Amino acid sequence: MGPLEGITVIALEQAVAAPFATRQLADLGARVIKVERPEAGDFARRYDATVKGLSSHFVWLNRSKESLTLNLKQPEAKSVLERLLANADIFIHNLAPGATGRLGFDAEWLREQYPQLIVCGISGYGFTGPYRDKKAYDLLVQCETGLVSITGTPETPSKVGISAADIAAGMYAYSSILAALFRRERTGEGIEIEVSMLEALGEWMGFPAYFAFYGGQEPQRSGARHAAIAPYGPFECGDGEVIFLGIQNEREWERFCEVVLEHPAMVKDERFATNSGRVANREALDKEIEGVFKHLSAEELIEQLEEAQIANARMRTVRDFLNHPQLEARDRWREVGSPVGPLRALLPPATMSGVEPTMAAVPEVGEHTDRILAELGYDEEGIAALHREEVVG
Repeated sequence: MGPLEGITVIALEQAVAAPFATRQLADLGARVIKVERPEAGDFARRYDATVKGLSSHFVWLNRSKESLTLNLKQPEAKSVLERLLANADIFIHNLAPGATGRLGFDAEWLREQYPQLIVCGISGYGFTGPYRDKKAYDLLVQCETGLVSITGTPETPSKVGISAADIAAGMYAYSSILAALFRRERTGEGIEIEVSMLEALGEWMGFPAYFAFYGGQEPQRSGARHAAIAPYGPFECGDGEVIFLGIQNEREWERFCEVVLEHPAMVKDERFATNSGRVANREALDKEIEGVFKHLSAEELIEQLEEAQIANARMRTVRDFLNHPQLEARDRWREVGSPVGPLRALLPPATMSGVEPTMAAVPEVGEHTDRILAELGYDEEGIAALHREEVVG
C-alpha cells in the first residue's frame, strides 16, 4: 500500500512545476487526475518528440496519472470540475495568476465549498506584487534570481542546464502538500498553499545571497570551479581525462598534499595554508596541482584520491549516467507503460522500506475521460452529449 493511497489529486497543470509535484504524489500512491485541453493536452506534450515520438519532458513528469480532457471555456465543464473537487483531497494548478478565479474557482470560493480541500497554486512571481502578471519561464526566473549571473565562465553567464526554477517550485509544492495533509489529519481542515518560482529558486540562492550581502561583492562566475573554495573543480590528467575534486577543510588539504601531491611542504606554504589564501592564489595553486596530475592517469589519480579520502568524480555524459554502475548495482531502473510501449524510468530517489513506488503508465491525451465521467455519475447518454457539445475531447 502506497503512503498516499486513497488520496485524490485534481491537477489543472501544464509544463513542469505542477506536473513535477503531482508526479511525486502519484509515485507515493495518490490518484492524480490530470485535466488537459481537448486534443492538444498539456503543451509540454509537444516540447520534442525524442522518446519514440513522445516529449521527454512529458514522459518524465506524467507517469502514473489519469488524463481527463475538459474544455474549461464551456459552462458545463464547471459542473464536471465541481464534481471532481467534491471528492478530492488536493487541487493543484499552475495556470496564469487569476486564471482559476476567472473560471469561477478562486481560492475563497473553493475553501467555502470544499473545506476539506488542500488548494495549491504555483506561479512565476506570486499572486500579488508588480510582477504578478509577468510571464515566467524557467530561464527568465533564473535571470531574475541572479542564478544566471553566477553560473558559467567569467566571460559567459549561463543558465543551468535543467529547469531549476520549475523543479524548485515543484519540490516546495510537493513538500508543502505533504505537510498540509498531515495538518488536515489533526484539524480536519484544508488549507491554501501558494508557491512562486521566484521565491522557491530564491531559497536555493542562499549561499550567493549571503556572500553578496555581507561580503560586499558578488560571487564570481568560475565555470565548474567554486567562487569560495579551492582546490575545487576540474583537473586534467595525463591521459586527457578530466577528474573533479573538492577540498572541504584543512584536514583534507593536509592529506591531499601528503598523499596525492606527495608534497607535504605545501601544507605550510603561506599562500595555501588557509582556504581563503588558496582562493586568492588559485592560479598558482592550480599550476602546482596540474604539474603533478599530468604524470598520472585518471585511474591512478582516483586511486590516490580515494586513499586520501578526497571527494572526487569523473565527468560523465548523460549517456554515461544512464549506465552508471551504482544505479545498476542498486536496481534503480524500472519500466513504465506509455502510448508507444514500455519505457525506462528511474525509481523515485526516496526509498521507503516495504514500499514499492507506483510506476504506472504515461497517459494518452484524454485516455481516462469516459471512465472518470462514469465515476462522476454521467451515464452513456450524458457522456456522449458532453463529447458532442465539445465539453470534453
